Amino acid sequence: MIETDPDVPAGIDAVRAVGTLSREDYDAVVVPMLDAAAREGRRLRFLCVVDEDFRGLTPDAAWADVKLGLAAMRNLEGCAVVSDLPWVRDTTRLAGFFLPGHVRVFGAGERDEALRWLESLPGRLATVRVDPAAGVVVVDVGQALRREDVEVIASAVDSWLSDHAELPGLVLHAPSFPGWENVGALVQHLRFVGGHQGRIGRVALAVDGQPVGIAARIAGTLLHPEVRQFASAEVDEAVVWAGAGAHAQTA
Repeated sequence: MIETDPDVPAGIDAVRAVGTLSREDYDAVVVPMLDAAAREGRRLRFLCVVDEDFRGLTPDAAWADVKLGLAAMRNLEGCAVVSDLPWVRDTTRLAGFFLPGHVRVFGAGERDEALRWLESLPGRLATVRVDPAAGVVVVDVGQALRREDVEVIASAVDSWLSDHAELPGLVLHAPSFPGWENVGALVQHLRFVGGHQGRIGRVALAVDGQPVGIAARIAGTLLHPEVRQFASAEVDEAVVWAGAGAHAQTA
């Protein structure tokens, strides 16, 4: 069954899953939550605490789960699942990669931390700064790229391109390859790359790791920008190299 958990901050919907979930559980608890969020015009921040005796869903509940998930997908801001059950944790991580919102798994004793995380969403975005003298946009990333991060990057690049024919250089700075939070973030990134193809001169990856170097060489072959890897500690050198692309073209 599903029980409503009222002991949460405003703006967060919470449930506790115990035993076996039925279609009636979804109709009685989950559907009203989704309807209320839609009426109030707010995005969903959802906490689900899965009890240790949770045994799964009945077939009709599984179908209801799929339908409700598809209906709520575009309005999902974040979902925190609290559980120590390995199969629940693994399934949630896999599903989270395909959902547009932020999904994170917490241990059974981390309910308060899960609530703090939901309250913090969308969380700290990638830091974007523009060096106007060099004509370089520098992006500092400390976690997996999200759709919001890509939107912030695109906004800075587009702002430059509104007054210039080309952005000389773009620098991505991270201690290691951050990856993407989910498919939505990856798709947004690919759209950014496709939409700015031919308008960025050089891309510097100030990111540690041999796979990044391999990816840089492949990207440099397939895409218009010249791509080069630097060590994470060499971000200043990366900015100089990225900005020098404009001078190389006019020389």
